[in-house]
Order: sequence, then C-alpha cells, then structure tokens
Amino acid sequence: MAEWIIDLFNITDPKLVKDISEQVPYLLNNLGFAAWETIYSTVLATLFAYLIGLPLGVLLVAGAPDGVRPLPGPLMKALNVVINLLRSVPFLILMVVVFPLARVIVGTSIGTNASIVPLTIAAFPFVARLVEGSLREMDRGTVEAAQAMGCTPVQIIWKVILPESLPSLLTGFTTAFITILGYGAMSGAIGGGGLGNMALNRGHTRNMRIVLYVAVIALVVLVQIFQSIGTHFATRLDKRLTTAKARKGALRSRSRQVRKD
Repeated sequence: MAEWIIDLFNITDPKLVKDISEQVPYLLNNLGFAAWETIYSTVLATLFAYLIGLPLGVLLVAGAPDGVRPLPGPLMKALNVVINLLRSVPFLILMVVVFPLARVIVGTSIGTNASIVPLTIAAFPFVARLVEGSLREMDRGTVEAAQAMGCTPVQIIWKVILPESLPSLLTGFTTAFITILGYGAMSGAIGGGGLGNMALNRGHTRNMRIVLYVAVIALVVLVQIFQSIGTHFATRLDKRLTTAKARKGALRSRSRQVRKD
C-alpha cells in the first residue's frame, strides 16, 4: 500500500516523493499502535480520576450545609480550596511537578504508563466539579421526599441522587474523557506516548508534516467517536427525553385515530 501511495504522488508531485517515502511507511507501521496507546492511557486515567473524583463530588454535595449529611464548614472549605488549587495548575506544569511521583509508582517518568499518573492527578479535581454540578441539577423535591420516608443519607445518595443524576453524570463522563484525551495529547511534548508524541516529536520536531496532520486527524476522529457514544447513552438514559418521545408518539397515534374516525 505504501508503494502505491508513493507512486501516486510521484506522478502528481515528484517533489513530495522523498518525504512521502519516509512518512507513509512510518504511519502505516505506527499509527495503529499510537492510537491504541492514546486510548489505553485515556481509559485508565479516566477510570482512576473517577475513583477519586466521584466520591469527592458526592462529598461536596452531601456535605454542604443544605446537603443530606452536612459536614463541618472548615473541612468543606479546605476541600474546595485543594480542588481549586489543583484545577488552577496548567497541565504541562503539573506533569513536570508530578514526575517524581510517577517514577515512584510506575518506575519511570517517560512513556505511556508514566503519563497516566499526572493525567489522573490533573483530571480528578475536574471530575469532582463535574460530578458536583451533575448532582446539584437534580430536583430537590425528590431528596426531600426520600428524607420524609425515613431514608438514611447513604440510601439517599446511592438509591436516589446517583440514579436520578445518571444521564448528567454520563454526559460529564464523556466531557472528562475527551478532556483527558486532550491532556494525553499534550503529554507527548514531555515524554508521553500515543498520538500526541507522534504529532509533536515526529510531525513537528522533525518537520514530518504528513505525520503531523494524520495524527491530528486521528485525534479528531477519536473525539468524535467517543462524543457520539457518550451522547447516545446519555440520551437513552434520560427519562425526560424518553417521556417526551412517548408523549409525542401518543399524540401522533391519537391524531391518526381521529383522522380515521
């Protein structure tokens, strides 16, 4: 396939043959693995970020003064300050700062596995805020009804708040996943692997423009795929949209029946 592409450009623009003869084989041999590295690091970093950020987001809502289990004010203020401080540090700077921790956990500060540590630390405060926003969107009356029935705070969180907020949580998960995917691409500038490393170290540094453009297009395609998947499942789980569709269907059937009569 590489020879066919080179022959095609040899006919249309012979000046590009030298660059293409080097870049196209490299892409064919490495693009699939680079895409796999990007997905691998993004999936793991997102899961680890949610293992930390989801409980923190629930704590921010449940422990608020109007929450189901209010916590001491100084504790909540300290928690908010820590989350805001971590969110305010640019990712590339945070990644450099976290290098020693990545070396302790993974054994190295370079490569795909090493990038998962700073990706997780950079993402979990963002995830905590996304979860907090999703939970605060829920109708307060539902929580009050659960409290009136004698449900404990734990029951309200696990059986009322989280299930009712699931569509919004899934939308937030998609947003977090795509954000971490972008972070992972930036990590290629300082030792991370995947498509970001291909685009920056091969495409930009070595002036391999075809590699650069193909890597960028691959990142865009991945974002579109995961965004579509997340939106699809969030829509399927949203009871409001399901109810609205059911009502429209009922109205249409009634109007058809009236026309027949």
